[in-house]
Amino acid sequence: MGVRHELYSPAIGATGGVVVHGHWGRPFVCFPAEQGNARDWEERGMVAAVRDLLDTGRAKLYCVDSYDNVSWSNASKPLEERAIAHGRWEDWLLNQVVPFVRDDCGGTEEVALAGVSMGAFHAANLALKHAHRFPLAICLSGNYDPGAWNGWGERGDATYFNNPLDYVGRLEGGHLDWLRSQVNLLLVVGQGQWEDTTGALESSRRLAGLLWAKGLRCELDLWGYDVPHDWPSWQRQLAHHLPRFC
Repeated sequence: MGVRHELYSPAIGATGGVVVHGHWGRPFVCFPAEQGNARDWEERGMVAAVRDLLDTGRAKLYCVDSYDNVSWSNASKPLEERAIAHGRWEDWLLNQVVPFVRDDCGGTEEVALAGVSMGAFHAANLALKHAHRFPLAICLSGNYDPGAWNGWGERGDATYFNNPLDYVGRLEGGHLDWLRSQVNLLLVVGQGQWEDTTGALESSRRLAGLLWAKGLRCELDLWGYDVPHDWPSWQRQLAHHLPRFC
């Protein structure tokens, strides 16, 4: 069982949980599915799927609580307010979780990301916005358009700058050149049940196309029609891909 740590966030005014698995290796901050918690990766078999990498010191997983019930999943709020709430959770990740991970790993500068379903969106969005902190994102079955999640109300800057399908196409200049040398995204999605109804299949293809058009490093790995949007698929996909990056 992983060890849980509670990290206080001044931006949120409460603590968030981080569950640590492994003793050494490349650090990955891992996001659960929508409204999930830091124990989900353990309870849903993701940790067991890569146990050999953890036991041999190749990877170390830092599984975090989501904040989706306050932000993107809170249908009572207009989309812009949800995006602003998401920013408070992002503040916790950048200012509490990342320093904790770096200290726990002996001062390492590079922290990779991995996520499933809505967690895949979080991984991709954070890597693209903060590539100096997160040069790699492994994204399993993500929908990368917050506006598609029953959003309502006017969209402002907070929504725009958290929607990769909006901002990637407008990247340019020196920042784009820097991103090309810095960030690497792996988008993995099945073609089975719920990958279409969740929008993950179409959204993964769209994001990959935008990234390729901008010359950004991205790999799109489409799995078969027998691979649904569900934890057993993500277990297999993580076990297949994670050894490449640690």
